[in-house]
Order: sequence, then structure tokens, then C-alpha cells
Amino acid sequence: MIRHVAMFTWKPETTAEQKGLVSAELAKLPPLLNGLRSYSFGADAGLNEGNADFVVVADFDDVDAYLGYRDHPEHVKVATQVIGPIAARRMAAQVEI
Repeated sequence: MIRHVAMFTWKPETTAEQKGLVSAELAKLPPLLNGLRSYSFGADAGLNEGNADFVVVADFDDVDAYLGYRDHPEHVKVATQVIGPIAARRMAAQVEI
């Protein structure tokens, strides 16, 4: 199994509407993906200073399923058109579980 974790810090001028659109668009992805075991995302709970603002955690059956997600046109669209313009920083990792 492959776990994908992506964390984002938003630009200071990011609006609540833009943040809501990120969640709305990400929620549309799971039915489109093969080999997806679990998919969760959300805003940081605010328990520690210095954390990222938003996280996506997705578990996939295998590397091919993850690559299908990474390269899926709808995922690329969300990443480049919805998240990209408001992200000040992105960090990600994929780990084998």
C-alpha cells in the first residue's frame, strides 16, 4: 500500500471561499480513482504553531494506483487551477505501508 501525504500553507490573502473550493473540488476525486483505499483532507486543527494549513492523506493499493491519481486529469486540474494559485508552500511524501 502507498500512503500519499500532501501539506499546504496558504498565501496570506487566501479567502475562505478559496479554501472551501479546495475541499469541494477534492471531494469530487475519489469516485474517479481506481485503487483508492481511503482519502481524507482538511484544515489544520490549530493545535501547534508552525503547522501547515491544510493536508491531504490518501491510501492506494499500489504504486500504479498512486500514479493514476497523480496523473489523473481531474487531479491535475485541481492542483494547478484551484490549489496552485493560493498555495505559498507545498510539501508531500509517499510512503510504503
